Formats: sequence, structure tokens, C-alpha cells
Amino acid sequence: MKAWTAVVAAALLMLAGCNTLEGIGKDVEKAGEALQGAAKKR
Repeated sequence: MKAWTAVVAAALLMLAGCNTLEGIGKDVEKAGEALQGAAKKR
């Protein structure tokens, strides 16, 4: 559960740091990839 919280926190930080819609798309894509990686490890 701690890993899930860390992934969500990292995704929120990435989303907060972008300034354009293109940046948001890239951040969302990276967050999705991180979630997939975390799910595959389980």
C-alpha cells in the first residue's frame, strides 16, 4: 500500500509541475506507465 501511495504522490507532483496541455499529457502518460510498472511487480 505504501508503494501505491508513493506512485500517486509522484503523479500528483508531476501534474502540478506542468504548464501546458502538452505537458499534462506527457505527465499523465508517465504516471500511467508508473502505475503499470507497479502493477506488474505485484
